[in-house]
Amino acid sequence: MEKTMRTARFSFAVVTLSDKGSLGLREDTSGPYLIDCLKKEGYQLADYEIMADKHDGIVAKLLELVESGVDLIVTTGGTGPAPTDVTPEATREVIERETPGISEAMRAASLLKTPHAMLSRGCSGIRGTSLIINLPGSLKAARENIEVVLPALPHALDKINGGTSDCGTA
Repeated sequence: MEKTMRTARFSFAVVTLSDKGSLGLREDTSGPYLIDCLKKEGYQLADYEIMADKHDGIVAKLLELVESGVDLIVTTGGTGPAPTDVTPEATREVIERETPGISEAMRAASLLKTPHAMLSRGCSGIRGTSLIINLPGSLKAARENIEVVLPALPHALDKINGGTSDCGTA
């Protein structure tokens, strides 16, 4: 109960980035999983969209979500080494301050499970009072990565939104 009380004041959005998914040619499994996971943690869903992994569209969507006041924006997909994977570049264009520890923690945990984790280029960062986190697109990888960051999210979002609690006591 304490967990949901701490997170209930925070909104979240999930943006699935998949060229095939945006055309209805592939079922999005990671997006719905992330929505369910974050709702169970007590976060409030503000938006969900499946869109093509296109730089300008991603930038526009992220800015729209930030400007509408969404606290946590989670993307899934578009973080690999393929030429069409441009999510990290678009995210870096939007964020004002990186949160490298989040991205490093996800990659480190994933690397214990697969050497392919070193190919993930996802990043994370802050713009205004929004935290943006790129997750891989596969359900398995998205699940493993969100589990790594969940314990730190309430404190991170509180601090980003002006909370004054000490980090060492959270």
